[in-house]
Amino acid sequence: MKIGLVIHGPEVIDSKEAEIVLQKLSCLGEVKAELGGAMGKTAVLDAGLEHVIDISRHLKPSACIESFFESSDLVCLLNRGKTVETGKVFGAMVTSHLKEPEKKSLIQIESPDCAGGKLIPLNKKAVSHLEKISEIFGLPAETPLPFQDSVCLETCPQTGKTRTIREISGVFPGENILVNGIVIGKALSSGVRIVTENGFVTAIEGGEIKEHGLEKLHNYEKMDPVDLAGAWVKSGEIRRSSSFHPAARKENASARKASSHSGPGTGKVVLIDHAAENSYELASGAELAVTVGDDTTAIAGDILCRLGIPIIGITDGDCDNVTCETKIFPGSVVLRLIRGSDDIVGKRVKQELLRGQNSAVFENLFAFKEDVLKLAELSIEDVFEY
Repeated sequence: MKIGLVIHGPEVIDSKEAEIVLQKLSCLGEVKAELGGAMGKTAVLDAGLEHVIDISRHLKPSACIESFFESSDLVCLLNRGKTVETGKVFGAMVTSHLKEPEKKSLIQIESPDCAGGKLIPLNKKAVSHLEKISEIFGLPAETPLPFQDSVCLETCPQTGKTRTIREISGVFPGENILVNGIVIGKALSSGVRIVTENGFVTAIEGGEIKEHGLEKLHNYEKMDPVDLAGAWVKSGEIRRSSSFHPAARKENASARKASSHSGPGTGKVVLIDHAAENSYELASGAELAVTVGDDTTAIAGDILCRLGIPIIGITDGDCDNVTCETKIFPGSVVLRLIRGSDDIVGKRVKQELLRGQNSAVFENLFAFKEDVLKLAELSIEDVFEY
């Protein structure tokens, strides 16, 4: 039997659940595993599993499942939600996005190493494999939740504008609220709904807005609208767990450090201004990255450390702590600027040094670093070298 395993999120990798699931499923047949989503890539590299779990693509879990439907007899979705209930909500949401949900057997393996872990049949065809999978994992099967669309559309009676309302499940008070990787507010209750009018966020019901986050989300003066229904929306930290694979992480970091080309010389420089979760793709072929913003620098710096790419971080102390235990590659430099200056300096770097583009090739990377320091010198409060 051919089995496709879609792995979602870093937590199932950090906890070693993914390895255990791969081993147990291999008793049934040939298993191919792929990561669904972006942030688990760092965990895969930390665990030294990049040759076992495919991280070459950047697909949503539903797209991964549909791809496996073409080549597998059974498809499993492995997830570890904040709670088993939020995990079930996630499975129902993913299934709702499938074009042909009954094409092949689909089973969700939810939090298999946690108390209350479950097997959830996500379609009718899953019943034929459920008993065997339940026996192998020692997990009970549970009825899936009926999908309830988290997005509704309405017309505002006062303005006549189209209003989109999206409810977020599994929220805990005090957590950050992120849209497309950008923190736009903080939850004040467990019931949070984001409201947009004609593509622009106007309210967070059950939470408070972070105005600077909305500026980033809508691309500052360009005022780009956001498709809230199709956006990546979540609450809490992007990576809630730490790797349990210190030996593999150290070995991988050493290998990448040995093959890096940091220091003076010709190389490609890329700009990462928000969208840090896409750093793997944005930094392809780069020797150096300029990261703009505290959270962007923390996330992108941590990701690029695994790839042996140093950064020039432009920060101003406005950090939302969206990830834990971050690393930065040796040879990097992080600038701490006057509050509110990071975006201004980031724009100048793009316009004056990168000629308005998000990447460029320079003959001397050391000279480029010096140019960034000169450009930011009137706003610099501190410089941290790694």
